[in-house]
Amino acid sequence: MIFPLPPVGVWSGYEAAMNLPEDLSSPDLVGFTATVDGRPVQVAIDRIAVVEEGFDEENPPSRQYDNPGRDVTADLARLGIPLTLDLVAVREALLSLPQDRRAEVEALGLAEYYPGDPAQGLPPDVWGTWAIVTRYHWTQTFPAGGVVRISHSYTNRPPGGVFYWTHPPEDWQLHLKDQYCIDEGTSKAIARTLEASGSAEFGNIGTGWNISYILRTANSWAGPIGRFTLTLDKGDPKNVISLCAEGVRKTGPTTFVIEKTNYVPDRDLEVLIVQPMPQN
Repeated sequence: MIFPLPPVGVWSGYEAAMNLPEDLSSPDLVGFTATVDGRPVQVAIDRIAVVEEGFDEENPPSRQYDNPGRDVTADLARLGIPLTLDLVAVREALLSLPQDRRAEVEALGLAEYYPGDPAQGLPPDVWGTWAIVTRYHWTQTFPAGGVVRISHSYTNRPPGGVFYWTHPPEDWQLHLKDQYCIDEGTSKAIARTLEASGSAEFGNIGTGWNISYILRTANSWAGPIGRFTLTLDKGDPKNVISLCAEGVRKTGPTTFVIEKTNYVPDRDLEVLIVQPMPQN
């Protein structure tokens, strides 16, 4: 049994956009646990470092569970760069490399170095470009003709940050429209929500949360997902939610449910939740 997390870029420490825990010393970022027939199982963790081979807005690495990028784990080990999301440790390791190794790092597509600007008081810096894929796994026996009940849980840490939207969307926003299937009504609702909470100075600005969940691994099973139930809670009635899915039923002021039988996912789950600016 393998449960992979979407890739998390080491650059997230620069942007503070990945909602990571403060303590990055543990390889387990989400407190993953699993039970089989109600009994806890020992879950192993492995991590690899990957570099995406060219950015593709139509299929970014967060949706490429089968091919998240080129494996550069061995390159990092050879160069003495720790396999961690701790930005301080990564930056120190990259900046301590001699010039010839820095050239190798850039040739491998692992980082970009910046000379800084002494006149402006900006020191030299470096931008790491790889991501870390975390995979939780254990060996499971499935007796013939028997039923095995497997449950797992973890703390969801969706990335997010400042979110801007207009209706109709601007050209540079169209990839979000496609990624989260933002239809006409939802687009208007997002713009209306942000306009109501914004200001004349900042305009249509709020917070966007981006939740990714890998579903297409189910297509490697012997058959479809017999019964599939997804419950979504957008947190506050003022928030706006959008995702690519059919058969979404609203079950409460903030909750939605999707139920399917013999389900064969054709795409991974991508959920956008837009939150207006808090009113003082």
